[in-house]
Amino acid sequence: MWEKINKQSEILLNQCLEKKLIVTTAESCTGGMIASSIVSISGSSTIFKSSVVTYSNDMKSKILNIPLKIINENGAVSKIIAYDMASNVLNLMNADISIAVTGIAGPSGGSKNKPVGLVYIGIGTKKNIITKEYLFKGNRLKIRQETTLEALKLSNEIIESFKKVN
Repeated sequence: MWEKINKQSEILLNQCLEKKLIVTTAESCTGGMIASSIVSISGSSTIFKSSVVTYSNDMKSKILNIPLKIINENGAVSKIIAYDMASNVLNLMNADISIAVTGIAGPSGGSKNKPVGLVYIGIGTKKNIITKEYLFKGNRLKIRQETTLEALKLSNEIIESFKKVN
């Protein structure tokens, strides 16, 4: 799994270098794994300036300016929270692309409506915020790794559509 994650991190780095993009992350269920995978690649300091890990609802509110009312009404693991995380960290860090994740890595914390493995990934650009829902299987580490891999893949797909900056 780490080889796949490292490959996607390298692709992200190369695309961002080519297109002169700055990336930031807002992570919950991955606990910084996405940021860690990016900074494990030499040269990442050129494209990666910051990250926040907002594991608690309180920190999502205080750091990312997501009203507790919205978190309480929708749950921290929801499409709207992933959207707000991606949007708010993009603006907060003045980046070109943001990667945000929120989910239930398990083994506890799931419910019938929101089972373990439910993850929302939000990718933000200055033009658009895209959110996707995933349901990963496996133990806590596997879910966090799958989330990291899919977030990087989705980011790379979106960055591919950006024009090269001269």
